[in-house]
Amino acid sequence: MKKIILGSVVIIVSFVILVFYYGLKTEKIYQTKDLVGKSILKIDLKLLNDEKIFNTEELSKNDFTLINFWASWCAPCRKEHKHLMNLSKNIKILGINLKDEKSQANKFINKMGNPYYLIASDHDGKKAVHFGVYGIPETILVKKDLTIIKKYIGPIDSKDVKKILRLVGKQ
Repeated sequence: MKKIILGSVVIIVSFVILVFYYGLKTEKIYQTKDLVGKSILKIDLKLLNDEKIFNTEELSKNDFTLINFWASWCAPCRKEHKHLMNLSKNIKILGINLKDEKSQANKFINKMGNPYYLIASDHDGKKAVHFGVYGIPETILVKKDLTIIKKYIGPIDSKDVKKILRLVGKQ
């Protein structure tokens, strides 16, 4: 009887060790690179300063659209804002304000300037998940057919601006 119990314990412990071993070897970094080349989902978003609803399908009216996820409380969003202002001269930018208060978002835009042709709100952050967003700022470049061309995780910089302008044929 002792041999059966001892054998069972050894098998269970071995199984647990194997599960942990393979679990630790699994890559846990959340990657969204596989979104490039795929279409964005058609999602309805409430506009920040309006009761109207915006559907991402409407982005097909633009040759290219840059979708920028941001918030007033996001320090890196402040850092990238001047680059968005620069880009807005050449490309339509949809701003999606994420997990923010409307009043704070409006203060941010009034102080820093408005690079967005539309500002939508994702107050609870549930819609952003459909875009593969897990932190902000994140920016997605989409073509007229709603295919994702490029995704930027973190604040965009002057090098990214040049790449974006090249991708949309403005440089």
